[in-house]
Amino acid sequence: MSAPQSDIGLIGLAVMGQNLALNIADHGFRISVYNRTTATMEKFVAENPSTPGGVDGQPTLEGFVASLKRPRKMIILVKAGAGTDAVIDSLVPLLEAGDIIIDGGNALWTDTIRRENVLKAKGLRFVGSGVSGGEEGARFGPSLMPGGDEAAFAEIKPIWEAIAAKVDDLTGKPLEGAAPGKPIQGGVPCTTLIGPNGAGHYVKMVHNGIEYGDMQMICEAYALMKHLLGMSAQECAAVFKQWNGGVLDSFLVEITADILAQKDPMTGKAFVDIVLDTAGQKGTGKWTSASALDMGTPAPTVAEAVFARFLSAVKDERVNASKTLSGPSPAYTGDKQAMIDAIHDALYCSKVCAYAQGFQLMRAAQVEYKWQLPFADIARIFRGGCIIRARFLQKITEAYLRNADLVNLLLDPFFNSEIARCQTNWRKVVAAAATNGIPAPTFYSALSYYDGYRSETLPANLLQAQRDYFGAHTYERTDMPRGKFFHLDWPESPRPQLEV
Repeated sequence: MSAPQSDIGLIGLAVMGQNLALNIADHGFRISVYNRTTATMEKFVAENPSTPGGVDGQPTLEGFVASLKRPRKMIILVKAGAGTDAVIDSLVPLLEAGDIIIDGGNALWTDTIRRENVLKAKGLRFVGSGVSGGEEGARFGPSLMPGGDEAAFAEIKPIWEAIAAKVDDLTGKPLEGAAPGKPIQGGVPCTTLIGPNGAGHYVKMVHNGIEYGDMQMICEAYALMKHLLGMSAQECAAVFKQWNGGVLDSFLVEITADILAQKDPMTGKAFVDIVLDTAGQKGTGKWTSASALDMGTPAPTVAEAVFARFLSAVKDERVNASKTLSGPSPAYTGDKQAMIDAIHDALYCSKVCAYAQGFQLMRAAQVEYKWQLPFADIARIFRGGCIIRARFLQKITEAYLRNADLVNLLLDPFFNSEIARCQTNWRKVVAAAATNGIPAPTFYSALSYYDGYRSETLPANLLQAQRDYFGAHTYERTDMPRGKFFHLDWPESPRPQLEV
């Protein structure tokens, strides 16, 4: 008797692939798995003999494809880029019209658009699905951001909704308690069709860009407590734990409290104090910043977070520079608790600006790529499973439900009032960081973004005059309708001339 065919397949059994496969099997779906190194596949299958849906290991791609129900649905979870293309190229000759390939990696959205076009011409369907939440999310419930045509998504929707993280739709809080073989029941799944072709991977990229900003802001809050207030890692841990019970409640604040409380098992010192201050990255923050630059959309806080990682990487240069370059020594004599409260507000306001920039960038992308992005749903699926999940994402969801055409999150009445309530403390922290020589690039840039966005007049009038002077780039006039451009004959004859 032949083995039953699988509901879906997965190629690539690194940690993320293994965890996602087990998540799918836990929800009663039979899954076929394939890995280029057969021994890895065999070991995985042997270690998981009795999942509810069942795991079917296949040593060849031909057997893998043959083991799937039609239309075949297969997830690729390999290194993004050339590795993904290689797997797709090897699959195509084995597939039939209507089969669906799903790329679950951190793909560049333009690659996803290209791949969908190529596969569509061959009669195949392609879904680019962002998967956020790391290893634990993949195992027990990620946030899933698929992009593709509606018919293709309809085929995978029952699986995607089953395996995604779940939240309480009234409070927006993630439902906890999943365990191997015991998935969470009920709740609203953190997945939805983002849009066509590369929309899912684009939104996942912006998610990661916001994540870069969020992480750097938390680090700056920690640095201010450590260097300005002289607080130990344990004291900082207590503060972050307290903050996690309020408006800053989020996955990243929660794990920050855990990290700061952790002791190094080798020395007994605070673990964070023995970790070298050089940060790595996988490129999605850089992609986000580059996309913002390409589309002329301001996302300075994300970019500053990327640059902060770059600066951290030149450790040897910084060590040498610290012996030569001068600056103030941190010294704070005011009320300690008042400054802690101010840092809280600075972190909160800066986070709001980072999310505002991310959603503003997605608005620009939907015009550029002719998408229609569901912003309320995007905020909703960020509430659980993903790395940036946070309490105030419920407020972002509500903001876009109130106004689906909201131009900028800062203009929503709730966030407008929150920034107004907290900005005095925000400014106090930025000033204290500057006068005490403590780098806080995302706090600085978020405040400058806010002040720039709320300014009716910016000094760009002088900048445009400079451009006209040295390059005849023209300018618009304040006393004329927008869209009419002039050039001044510099410097001999100051006579305005309408550009032809």
